[in-house]
Amino acid sequence: MRFTYAEAMTDPSYYLPLARAAEAAGYTGFSVADSLVYPKESDSTYPYTEDGNREFLEDKSFIETFTLIAAMGAVTSTIRFTPFVLKLPVRPPVLVAKQATSIACLTGGRLGLGVGLSPWPEDFAVMGVPWERRGKRMDEAIDIVRGLATGEYFEYHGEFFDLPAIKMTPAPARPIPILVGGHSEAALRRAVIRGDGWMHAGNDDLDGLLARLDRIRTAEGRSGDPFEIHVISMDAYTPDGVKRLEDKGVTDVIVGFRVPYAKGPDTEPLEQKIEHLERFAETVIAKVGH
Repeated sequence: MRFTYAEAMTDPSYYLPLARAAEAAGYTGFSVADSLVYPKESDSTYPYTEDGNREFLEDKSFIETFTLIAAMGAVTSTIRFTPFVLKLPVRPPVLVAKQATSIACLTGGRLGLGVGLSPWPEDFAVMGVPWERRGKRMDEAIDIVRGLATGEYFEYHGEFFDLPAIKMTPAPARPIPILVGGHSEAALRRAVIRGDGWMHAGNDDLDGLLARLDRIRTAEGRSGDPFEIHVISMDAYTPDGVKRLEDKGVTDVIVGFRVPYAKGPDTEPLEQKIEHLERFAETVIAKVGH
Protein backbone atom coordinates (compact mmCIF):
# COMPACT_ATOMS: atom_id res chain seq x y z
CA MET A 1 0.00 0.00 0.00
CA ARG A 2 1.15 3.52 -0.78
CA PHE A 3 0.14 6.59 1.19
CA THR A 4 -0.66 10.02 -0.25
CA TYR A 5 -0.88 13.08 1.96
CA ALA A 6 -3.64 15.56 1.13
CA GLU A 7 -3.63 19.22 2.07
CA ALA A 8 -5.35 22.06 0.24
CA MET A 9 -6.77 25.55 0.67
CA THR A 10 -4.21 26.47 3.28
CA ASP A 11 -1.49 29.11 3.63
CA PRO A 12 0.59 28.83 0.42
CA SER A 13 3.81 29.18 2.42
CA TYR A 14 3.03 25.85 4.13
CA TYR A 15 3.28 23.63 1.05
CA LEU A 16 7.05 23.35 0.68
CA PRO A 17 7.70 22.47 4.35
CA LEU A 18 4.73 20.08 4.27
CA ALA A 19 6.12 18.32 1.19
CA ARG A 20 9.50 17.91 2.89
CA ALA A 21 7.85 16.67 6.11
CA ALA A 22 5.62 14.18 4.29
CA GLU A 23 8.58 12.79 2.35
CA ALA A 24 10.66 12.46 5.50
CA ALA A 25 7.79 10.70 7.30
CA GLY A 26 7.48 8.02 4.62
CA TYR A 27 4.55 9.11 2.46
CA THR A 28 4.83 8.12 -1.19
CA GLY A 29 2.58 10.83 -2.57
CA PHE A 30 1.25 14.36 -2.13
CA SER A 31 -2.06 15.32 -3.74
CA VAL A 32 -2.49 18.81 -5.21
CA ALA A 33 -5.91 20.42 -5.61
CA ASP A 34 -6.88 22.32 -8.75
CA SER A 35 -9.11 25.38 -8.91
CA LEU A 36 -9.09 28.20 -11.46
CA VAL A 37 -11.65 30.83 -10.43
CA TYR A 38 -14.51 31.48 -8.04
CA PRO A 39 -17.56 33.08 -9.71
CA LYS A 40 -19.42 35.83 -7.91
CA GLU A 41 -22.74 34.34 -9.01
CA SER A 42 -23.44 30.67 -9.73
CA ASP A 43 -26.20 28.11 -9.41
CA SER A 44 -23.73 25.21 -9.60
CA THR A 45 -23.49 22.69 -6.79
CA TYR A 46 -20.47 20.89 -5.39
CA PRO A 47 -20.83 17.12 -5.88
CA TYR A 48 -18.82 16.07 -2.82
CA THR A 49 -20.57 17.93 -0.01
CA GLU A 50 -23.85 16.69 1.43
CA ASP A 51 -25.82 19.83 0.56
CA GLY A 52 -23.93 20.74 -2.61
CA ASN A 53 -22.75 24.02 -1.08
CA ARG A 54 -19.60 25.49 -2.60
CA GLU A 55 -19.28 28.69 -0.56
CA PHE A 56 -16.38 27.21 1.42
CA LEU A 57 -14.25 27.75 -1.71
CA GLU A 58 -14.58 31.53 -1.68
CA ASP A 59 -11.32 33.33 -0.83
CA LYS A 60 -9.43 30.04 -0.49
CA SER A 61 -5.87 30.14 -1.83
CA PHE A 62 -5.11 27.88 -4.79
CA ILE A 63 -1.66 28.05 -6.33
CA GLU A 64 -1.74 26.98 -9.99
CA THR A 65 -1.34 23.22 -9.95
CA PHE A 66 1.78 22.69 -12.06
CA THR A 67 3.50 25.71 -10.52
CA LEU A 68 2.98 24.31 -7.02
CA ILE A 69 4.17 20.84 -8.03
CA ALA A 70 7.33 22.30 -9.56
CA ALA A 71 8.06 24.25 -6.39
CA MET A 72 7.51 21.24 -4.11
CA GLY A 73 9.43 18.98 -6.47
CA ALA A 74 12.44 21.27 -6.21
CA VAL A 75 12.73 20.76 -2.44
CA THR A 76 12.06 16.99 -2.37
CA SER A 77 13.61 13.94 -4.00
CA THR A 78 11.29 10.91 -3.72
CA ILE A 79 7.66 11.89 -3.10
CA ARG A 80 5.27 11.79 -6.09
CA PHE A 81 2.82 14.59 -6.81
CA THR A 82 -0.69 13.94 -8.12
CA PRO A 83 -3.20 16.61 -9.13
CA PHE A 84 -6.49 15.63 -7.53
CA VAL A 85 -7.73 16.34 -10.13
CA LEU A 86 -6.59 18.62 -12.92
CA LYS A 87 -9.58 20.02 -14.82
CA LEU A 88 -8.30 18.78 -18.14
CA PRO A 89 -11.00 19.61 -20.71
CA VAL A 90 -10.99 23.34 -19.93
CA ARG A 91 -7.28 23.52 -20.77
CA PRO A 92 -5.46 23.27 -24.11
CA PRO A 93 -4.15 19.68 -24.11
CA VAL A 94 -0.93 20.54 -25.95
CA LEU A 95 -0.06 23.01 -23.20
CA VAL A 96 -0.95 20.45 -20.52
CA ALA A 97 1.31 17.92 -22.25
CA LYS A 98 4.18 20.43 -22.19
CA GLN A 99 3.60 21.25 -18.53
CA ALA A 100 3.29 17.61 -17.50
CA THR A 101 6.35 16.41 -19.43
CA SER A 102 8.39 19.32 -18.09
CA ILE A 103 7.39 18.50 -14.50
CA ALA A 104 8.11 14.80 -15.04
CA CYS A 105 11.57 15.56 -16.43
CA LEU A 106 12.46 18.05 -13.71
CA THR A 107 11.35 15.76 -10.89
CA GLY A 108 12.72 12.48 -12.21
CA GLY A 109 9.31 11.09 -13.08
CA ARG A 110 7.54 12.07 -9.86
CA LEU A 111 4.20 12.99 -11.44
CA GLY A 112 0.98 11.02 -11.52
CA LEU A 113 -1.37 13.05 -13.70
CA GLY A 114 -4.77 12.96 -12.04
CA VAL A 115 -7.38 14.39 -14.43
CA GLY A 116 -11.11 14.94 -14.35
CA LEU A 117 -14.06 16.95 -15.58
CA SER A 118 -14.75 20.23 -13.83
CA PRO A 119 -18.25 20.23 -12.28
CA TRP A 120 -18.50 24.00 -12.87
CA PRO A 121 -19.90 25.34 -16.17
CA GLU A 122 -18.25 28.63 -15.20
CA ASP A 123 -14.77 27.09 -15.60
CA PHE A 124 -15.62 26.20 -19.19
CA ALA A 125 -17.16 29.61 -19.87
CA VAL A 126 -14.26 31.71 -18.62
CA MET A 127 -11.76 29.51 -20.48
CA GLY A 128 -13.75 29.86 -23.71
CA VAL A 129 -14.57 26.14 -23.92
CA PRO A 130 -18.08 24.76 -24.60
CA TRP A 131 -19.71 22.85 -21.76
CA GLU A 132 -21.45 20.54 -24.23
CA ARG A 133 -19.72 17.26 -25.16
CA ARG A 134 -17.13 17.84 -22.46
CA GLY A 135 -16.67 14.09 -22.00
CA LYS A 136 -15.63 13.57 -25.60
CA ARG A 137 -13.32 16.60 -25.35
CA MET A 138 -11.80 15.02 -22.24
CA ASP A 139 -11.19 11.75 -24.10
CA GLU A 140 -9.38 13.54 -26.91
CA ALA A 141 -7.33 15.59 -24.47
CA ILE A 142 -6.14 12.44 -22.67
CA ASP A 143 -5.13 10.89 -25.98
CA ILE A 144 -3.16 14.00 -26.93
CA VAL A 145 -1.35 14.30 -23.60
CA ARG A 146 -0.41 10.63 -23.71
CA GLY A 147 0.73 10.81 -27.34
CA LEU A 148 2.88 13.89 -26.91
CA ALA A 149 4.45 12.57 -23.70
CA THR A 150 6.18 9.83 -25.69
CA GLY A 151 8.63 12.31 -27.20
CA GLU A 152 7.94 10.87 -30.66
CA TYR A 153 6.19 12.63 -33.53
CA PHE A 154 2.46 12.55 -32.85
CA GLU A 155 -0.52 13.73 -34.87
CA TYR A 156 -4.17 13.76 -34.00
CA HIS A 157 -7.38 14.31 -35.94
CA GLY A 158 -10.46 14.35 -33.76
CA GLU A 159 -13.78 16.11 -33.32
CA PHE A 160 -12.27 18.93 -31.25
CA PHE A 161 -8.55 18.87 -31.90
CA ASP A 162 -6.58 18.58 -35.11
CA LEU A 163 -2.81 18.39 -34.78
CA PRO A 164 -0.16 17.95 -37.45
CA ALA A 165 2.81 15.70 -36.68
CA ILE A 166 4.61 17.37 -33.76
CA LYS A 167 6.93 16.32 -30.97
CA MET A 168 7.98 17.66 -27.57
CA THR A 169 11.45 17.60 -26.08
CA PRO A 170 12.49 16.67 -23.46
CA ALA A 171 10.31 13.65 -22.92
CA PRO A 172 10.15 11.81 -19.59
CA ALA A 173 12.19 8.63 -19.30
CA ARG A 174 9.04 6.60 -18.60
CA PRO A 175 5.34 7.16 -19.31
CA ILE A 176 3.42 9.53 -17.07
CA PRO A 177 0.61 7.60 -15.32
CA ILE A 178 -2.76 9.15 -16.17
CA LEU A 179 -5.28 8.69 -13.36
CA VAL A 180 -8.92 9.50 -14.02
CA GLY A 181 -11.17 10.86 -11.29
CA GLY A 182 -14.95 10.61 -11.06
CA HIS A 183 -17.73 8.30 -9.91
CA SER A 184 -19.97 8.19 -12.99
CA GLU A 185 -20.10 5.20 -15.31
CA ALA A 186 -18.42 7.31 -18.00
CA ALA A 187 -15.59 8.27 -15.64
CA LEU A 188 -15.01 4.66 -14.58
CA ARG A 189 -14.94 3.51 -18.21
CA ARG A 190 -12.58 6.36 -19.10
CA ALA A 191 -10.23 5.33 -16.29
CA VAL A 192 -10.12 1.75 -17.58
CA ILE A 193 -9.99 2.43 -21.31
CA ARG A 194 -7.80 5.53 -21.43
CA GLY A 195 -6.18 5.73 -18.02
CA ASP A 196 -3.62 3.94 -15.90
CA GLY A 197 -5.72 4.21 -12.77
CA TRP A 198 -8.74 5.68 -11.01
CA MET A 199 -9.09 8.29 -8.27
CA HIS A 200 -11.96 8.07 -5.77
CA ALA A 201 -13.24 11.30 -4.26
CA GLY A 202 -14.85 9.88 -1.13
CA ASN A 203 -18.48 9.87 0.04
CA ASP A 204 -19.96 7.44 -2.50
CA ASP A 205 -20.16 3.70 -1.82
CA LEU A 206 -16.58 2.53 -2.34
CA ASP A 207 -17.39 -1.18 -2.55
CA GLY A 208 -20.00 -0.53 -5.21
CA LEU A 209 -17.64 1.64 -7.23
CA LEU A 210 -14.85 -0.95 -7.00
CA ALA A 211 -17.26 -3.65 -8.17
CA ARG A 212 -18.32 -1.53 -11.15
CA LEU A 213 -14.69 -0.79 -11.95
CA ASP A 214 -13.83 -4.48 -11.80
CA ARG A 215 -16.71 -5.36 -14.15
CA ILE A 216 -15.53 -2.80 -16.68
CA ARG A 217 -11.93 -3.99 -16.49
CA THR A 218 -13.06 -7.57 -17.02
CA ALA A 219 -15.33 -6.65 -19.93
CA GLU A 220 -12.52 -4.70 -21.59
CA GLY A 221 -10.04 -7.53 -21.11
CA ARG A 222 -7.88 -5.44 -18.80
CA SER A 223 -8.35 -7.12 -15.44
CA GLY A 224 -4.73 -8.32 -15.46
CA ASP A 225 -3.17 -5.00 -16.51
CA PRO A 226 -1.36 -2.79 -13.96
CA PHE A 227 -3.91 -0.33 -12.62
CA GLU A 228 -3.67 2.19 -9.78
CA ILE A 229 -6.65 2.67 -7.48
CA HIS A 230 -6.45 5.74 -5.21
CA VAL A 231 -9.16 6.05 -2.56
CA ILE A 232 -10.36 8.19 0.30
CA SER A 233 -11.68 5.99 3.10
CA MET A 234 -11.90 6.00 6.87
CA ASP A 235 -10.41 2.50 6.71
CA ALA A 236 -7.13 4.14 5.73
CA TYR A 237 -6.60 5.43 9.29
CA THR A 238 -5.91 2.09 10.96
CA PRO A 239 -3.54 -0.76 10.04
CA ASP A 240 -6.44 -3.24 9.95
CA GLY A 241 -8.45 -0.93 7.72
CA VAL A 242 -5.52 -0.52 5.35
CA LYS A 243 -5.29 -4.30 5.08
CA ARG A 244 -9.01 -4.46 4.19
CA LEU A 245 -8.50 -1.89 1.45
CA GLU A 246 -5.47 -3.73 0.15
CA ASP A 247 -7.53 -6.93 -0.04
CA LYS A 248 -10.02 -5.05 -2.23
CA GLY A 249 -7.30 -4.13 -4.73
CA VAL A 250 -6.65 -0.58 -3.54
CA THR A 251 -3.08 0.50 -4.32
CA ASP A 252 -3.01 4.00 -2.80
CA VAL A 253 -4.86 5.68 0.05
CA ILE A 254 -5.25 9.45 0.31
CA VAL A 255 -5.26 10.79 3.86
CA GLY A 256 -5.80 14.23 5.33
CA PHE A 257 -6.19 15.44 8.87
CA ARG A 258 -8.78 18.20 8.76
CA VAL A 259 -12.14 18.81 7.10
CA PRO A 260 -11.41 21.05 4.10
CA TYR A 261 -15.04 22.06 3.46
CA ALA A 262 -15.30 24.66 6.23
CA LYS A 263 -15.92 28.31 5.47
CA GLY A 264 -13.22 30.81 6.30
CA PRO A 265 -9.44 30.54 6.42
CA ASP A 266 -7.55 27.49 7.61
CA THR A 267 -6.32 28.43 11.09
CA GLU A 268 -4.38 25.25 11.84
CA PRO A 269 -0.68 26.10 12.36
CA LEU A 270 1.99 24.50 10.19
CA GLU A 271 3.55 22.79 13.21
CA GLN A 272 0.26 21.08 14.02
CA LYS A 273 -0.15 19.87 10.43
CA ILE A 274 3.31 18.34 10.52
CA GLU A 275 2.54 16.74 13.88
CA HIS A 276 -0.62 15.13 12.44
CA LEU A 277 1.11 13.70 9.38
CA GLU A 278 4.01 12.40 11.45
CA ARG A 279 1.72 10.74 13.99
CA PHE A 280 -0.13 8.92 11.20
CA ALA A 281 3.18 7.78 9.74
CA GLU A 282 4.18 6.34 13.11
CA THR A 283 0.89 4.64 13.89
CA VAL A 284 -0.11 3.38 10.42
CA ILE A 285 2.56 3.67 7.72
CA ALA A 286 5.31 2.23 9.88
CA LYS A 287 3.09 -0.68 10.87
CA VAL A 288 1.87 -1.75 7.43
CA GLY A 289 4.78 -0.75 5.17
CA HIS A 290 4.34 0.70 1.71
